[in-house]
Amino acid sequence: MENCIFCRILAGDIPSRIVYEDDAVVAFLDINPAAPGHTLVVPKEHFNTLLDVGVDTIGPVFSSVKTVAELVKTRLEADGFNLLVNQGRAAGQLIEHFHVHIIPRYEDDQRGLMPPKLDLGDDEMDQIAEKLRSG
Repeated sequence: MENCIFCRILAGDIPSRIVYEDDAVVAFLDINPAAPGHTLVVPKEHFNTLLDVGVDTIGPVFSSVKTVAELVKTRLEADGFNLLVNQGRAAGQLIEHFHVHIIPRYEDDQRGLMPPKLDLGDDEMDQIAEKLRSG
């Protein structure tokens, strides 16, 4: 898609710091990193969201995510990492091209990524579970 910034990066029209590439994805450093080494894994084929990715494609994409996560963890000597997929504007998705964030984490980095926890009662939890089961 000609107006998608990630498609333009994949086409070589916009420079990036590529750290990994295979048949399914290109991985490059995020220009607005949450931590040093924050990497985006982007499928070469354009999909707006995870729900648009075909079943034949999602496996190779997440296999590549695992490979890149291992590189981030070992080569940057991270204590761990977060995998983050924002889907839709309400969830913080800024670029409408499916991608996975790999954010290296260190024991004392004091960065939080999780929203505050909710105190939901048993009735509400039961209702949510039922909605998900009976779809």
